[in-house]
Amino acid sequence: MASKLVPPHGSDELKLLLLEGAACKEELKKAAGLKKVTLSSRETGDLIMMGIGGFTPLDGFMGHDDWKGVCAEMKMPSMNGLFWPIPVTLSADKATADDIKLGDEVALYSDEYDEIMATMVVKEKYIIDKEFECKHVYTTTDLEHPGVKMVMEQKEVNLAGPVKVLSEGTYPTEFKGIYQRPAESRAEFDKRGWKSVAALQLRNPMHRSHEYLAKIAQEVSDGIYIHQLVGKLKPGDIPADVRVDCINTLVDYYFVKDRVLTGGYPLDMRYAGPREALLHAVFRQNFGCSHMIIGRDHAGVGDYYGAFDAQDIFDNLWEGALITQPLKIDWTFFCYKCEGMASMKTCPHDKEDRLFLSGTKLRKLLSEGKTDEIPKEFSRKEVLEILVKYYASIEDEDKVEIKEHRASKGQ
Repeated sequence: MASKLVPPHGSDELKLLLLEGAACKEELKKAAGLKKVTLSSRETGDLIMMGIGGFTPLDGFMGHDDWKGVCAEMKMPSMNGLFWPIPVTLSADKATADDIKLGDEVALYSDEYDEIMATMVVKEKYIIDKEFECKHVYTTTDLEHPGVKMVMEQKEVNLAGPVKVLSEGTYPTEFKGIYQRPAESRAEFDKRGWKSVAALQLRNPMHRSHEYLAKIAQEVSDGIYIHQLVGKLKPGDIPADVRVDCINTLVDYYFVKDRVLTGGYPLDMRYAGPREALLHAVFRQNFGCSHMIIGRDHAGVGDYYGAFDAQDIFDNLWEGALITQPLKIDWTFFCYKCEGMASMKTCPHDKEDRLFLSGTKLRKLLSEGKTDEIPKEFSRKEVLEILVKYYASIEDEDKVEIKEHRASKGQ
């Protein structure tokens, strides 16, 4: 039976760059004798997404013209102006880049996993204007912005070329049952007979506001794909394994099982706000989703973006840029007079009747041990139990560290 799902971005089929079986073994054998280029955490996540088809139709790290076109116009000249919102690039220090000739094949190595992740034929070496990238992608050059900091800390020279991916790191084992390739999510959607699928992006534990967004989407689609980031976040954010536990618990207790699928993907957050919302929509199309939920301050950080800039940016795209469409949902909250979750579009009551559900506020109360101050309407009790246990474990670790420090100082 033919699939009813949206096609992958810019292609009729997924572009899979991950080698498996004998082909992977042969390439790894060859890679052992190649010059090594060390990957950053972000580059590793991007590479894995290319390998599994999440970044279809990319075949490797971008060259200069695509880098500039994506920054300035969100278009890739090498692919006839194909829409792409954020550069996917690889950097190397000058000494490493100088030692590589155009046409050389190199091994892409991860310090984190202590393994060769891919091979790449170097087609281009170039230096970028990092401030230009930050101004266009992040709308700021402020080093306090974690995405800007990430770009400014890139090495001096960008290397570009097609890749053959040899590993998915520890994601398939560490997040077994959650981590998914696009072919797997598509197969499951097809098996369920879904045509319209709405993706919910998550980088935090799932609270009542997220649950409300998901259930709105369920009302207007065949199913909801709760797609959580299992790559790296910024310091202070709740780790992936805890978030996975929270989400699975909420789904088990409060969702209709055959109308929801949970999955995880391996990228690091860039915190690029509107541009990252577009990237989220692009790769959700590759995972088979026809719609992407875009709520308040999607993929934002601090006060760098307006509350609904990530919704408005979709209105500025040209026709045919993107098949997956946004489900724009207003500011959500618990209303005591409505006696339930509501939004600015549905609730007629005053501000004092509303409880706004802030993840930042919750983390502050949990980290300070003020669990008795957390309103029951903020989060399901089953989720709170997991978070309270997590924060208690952090507190215990801190106490041990303080004791050890004092002991070492003879105090």
